[in-house]
Amino acid sequence: MTSSALIDAVPRGATADAAYDGFLRWAAGRGLELYPAQDEAVMELVSGANVILSTPTGTGKSLVAIAAHAACLAAGGRSYYTAPIKALVSEKFFALVEIFGAENVGMVTGDSSVNPDAPIVCCTAEILANVALRQGADAAVDQVVMDEFHYYGDPDRGWAWQVPLLLLPRAQFLLMSATLGDVTPIADDLARRTGRPVALVTGVERPVPLHFSYERRPVHEVLTMLVDEREVPVYIVHFAQAAALERAQALASAALTTRAQRDEIAEAIGAFRFTTGFGKTLSRLVRAGIGVHHAGMLPRYRRLVETLAQRGLLKVICGTDTLGVGINVPIRTVVITALSKFDGTKMRQLSAREFHQVAGRAGRAGYDPYGNVVVMAPEWEIENAVALAKAGDDAAKRKKIVRKKAPTGVVNWGEGSYERLIAAPPEPLVPQMKLTAAMMINVIGRGGDVFGNVRSLVFDNQEPRARRYALARRAIAIFRTLVDAGIVEIDRAAAPGAAGGPGGSDAAPVIRLTVDLQPNFALNQPLSPFALAAIGLLAPTETGAGEGETGAAAVGVGTGHYALDVVSIIEATLDDPRAILSQQEFAARGEAVAAMKRDGIEYDERMALLEGITYPKPLAELLAQSYEVFASSQPWVRDFELSPKSVVRDMFERAMSFAEYVSFYKLQRSEGLVLRYLSDAYRAIRQTVPAEARTDELMDLIEWLGELVRQVDSSLVDEWSALVDGATHLPEDDAPVVPPAPPSVLTNRRAFTVLVRNELFRRVHLAARQDDDALVALDPGLDWPTALDAYYDEHDAILTGPAARSPRMCAIDESRAPDGIWLVEQTIDDPAGDHDWRLRAEVDLAASVEAGEAVVRATAFVRL
Repeated sequence: MTSSALIDAVPRGATADAAYDGFLRWAAGRGLELYPAQDEAVMELVSGANVILSTPTGTGKSLVAIAAHAACLAAGGRSYYTAPIKALVSEKFFALVEIFGAENVGMVTGDSSVNPDAPIVCCTAEILANVALRQGADAAVDQVVMDEFHYYGDPDRGWAWQVPLLLLPRAQFLLMSATLGDVTPIADDLARRTGRPVALVTGVERPVPLHFSYERRPVHEVLTMLVDEREVPVYIVHFAQAAALERAQALASAALTTRAQRDEIAEAIGAFRFTTGFGKTLSRLVRAGIGVHHAGMLPRYRRLVETLAQRGLLKVICGTDTLGVGINVPIRTVVITALSKFDGTKMRQLSAREFHQVAGRAGRAGYDPYGNVVVMAPEWEIENAVALAKAGDDAAKRKKIVRKKAPTGVVNWGEGSYERLIAAPPEPLVPQMKLTAAMMINVIGRGGDVFGNVRSLVFDNQEPRARRYALARRAIAIFRTLVDAGIVEIDRAAAPGAAGGPGGSDAAPVIRLTVDLQPNFALNQPLSPFALAAIGLLAPTETGAGEGETGAAAVGVGTGHYALDVVSIIEATLDDPRAILSQQEFAARGEAVAAMKRDGIEYDERMALLEGITYPKPLAELLAQSYEVFASSQPWVRDFELSPKSVVRDMFERAMSFAEYVSFYKLQRSEGLVLRYLSDAYRAIRQTVPAEARTDELMDLIEWLGELVRQVDSSLVDEWSALVDGATHLPEDDAPVVPPAPPSVLTNRRAFTVLVRNELFRRVHLAARQDDDALVALDPGLDWPTALDAYYDEHDAILTGPAARSPRMCAIDESRAPDGIWLVEQTIDDPAGDHDWRLRAEVDLAASVEAGEAVVRATAFVRL
């Protein structure tokens, strides 16, 4: 079958019957026989009906979506596929390219736009919602496939699943999820708006039935039984990343695999690079047949676990409850360790939807005759059961047992909770409409009857009556703010009926925007326009002669390092990586306590002073002032919170590698979060900062950041770059199990040069702090204490400001490159400006390629 086979089977202009028959032939050619539920859904779709497909995991909802796209394409229409996360959108994009061909599939995620005018577009739900707000019923959207539709009830994002249902009456909808509950109100409303019948394909029996059990034995005994009885792979569900890793490490000593199986795993892993602290732990675990899977891991580590699991090489995978969305891991047995979780606000029992979402991962269609769902009793209940079993039938011993109870304040569960969740259907979805200034601007920008459009959005929705009136009050307040800011104007003279116009005396005035909206308004980084304005306040002058003498500092704006100040502005527009910021704050408070103790400050005063210490927030005052000025004329920006922080800048100023930064802040369980933040920052800087604002030093920093991300996990940058360039190449069928190492770190010479300079400056920074121990650890062959004593006999300090970091202070000699060595020399910036001390070092090029970072050995710290 070629990628065009489905288009050939369901050609343009095909009738409903022809489209249905053609799709069945295409599926049969791939060895696929439709389940009854799939067959029913496809028939309804080709006949033009809306379909709500709420069938269990493993019943082939993706195949129904393919049929929907094919039918829409055959009718000459335009189809949108939406999902809640970018990773799933990207995965679906490549899958649809393989089926329909690259020319027929596009993708828009906010980060990138690939073939956006294609007849099939993959995007996040927010993208489509903004299209619906901006264009309304005139939008070129003939069909919408909404995956993971249970997000309709998400308190923060549910609005994006509701808006297209309200504003796209011409479209045909396919709403899909394994856990929808009663959707009668949604179905009735959808039928009224679109004029199409709505087919409910729900309550379908799983093709792979589930066997449920409640266990009062210790987890390790249950797992041993499951492994011995070959009920693997087993996915052990935890509700915290730390608990998942702890469980995996506790299982490492168990003999879960044979010698031959361990050899097979080692062969599959091959030369995979486990370069980080967590990577070393994962390497040991997977070689023992144990995987770890959670959102805090690096993508390449998660993919490794998924790939090994798909090949049947892992017996047990310890992970979190986030496995349910767009993750392709085959599971025979799901073990749920608790029926309560912390939801970000409080501890509570699992909802029926959450329970079924996780339990539904058990059982692989086409592989397993059934799936197992094992729910563990609480620890105290297990301990009581173990004690009773140990006492046996001895009444005296059983009487002496002191039964343990749930600790006070703990959210408990038991067998009754377990049985209730099994029987309970998912809770009905609760609508979560909201209204923001950006949404209002999009509606007003549509033109036409603005008042009627806003009124319809506010009152003709799926919210309860009280919420509709709250939304109306919110709309009035936003509208007044937009008018006061001059973004919206009310032209009563232009109203139909005014001054002899065609309408009556009570005709509505014309409401319009006074500004032109950029095409991607509210689709990309929403604070990017503010960032551009703030960057304009800085003076793009390179660091140079003396401490603090840069152009930016000269006019009193910024910290004196233009490139890093630009980074700080961009970072303030990004979402907060809470795990990183909390560790930064913890470290800052630790350093402050140590300093206050040295200064003899009493305990009570120390505690009071600590309240004001937080994570670093460069340019906080400047950004706050600029934000208020910008918001006075662009009030929609207040929908989005500005948040000064320093992660990219902190890493650069500390001259640390990724692994060192993660280790310094003890972020081993959050490596994936750190990398995602760095890659988001890289993309935001690349997309936001205009060419005229890019100095050589800023370009150096951008190249450094991109190369740092690429060396840690090349997929995040390379895939995005490929998509931006319009590439839609699919992986080869014989692609290796383990992804290859990233390109040589020497390939991007500019970025490698920055890595070298950073390694030198890290030593300068440590020398400025007179941290002899850290310097000796870096360069054991150099007598750092003696060298520093000699320097400080002449100078009072080593400066580390922008001038000290200037590329002009670092000389690189590549004459010995054929021998695999660069010779480098860093000039020390002393207070007198003599510049008579040098740090000399060698760069080992071969070792740098192996490590994926600059490997530098300091050889001398000398006076000229």
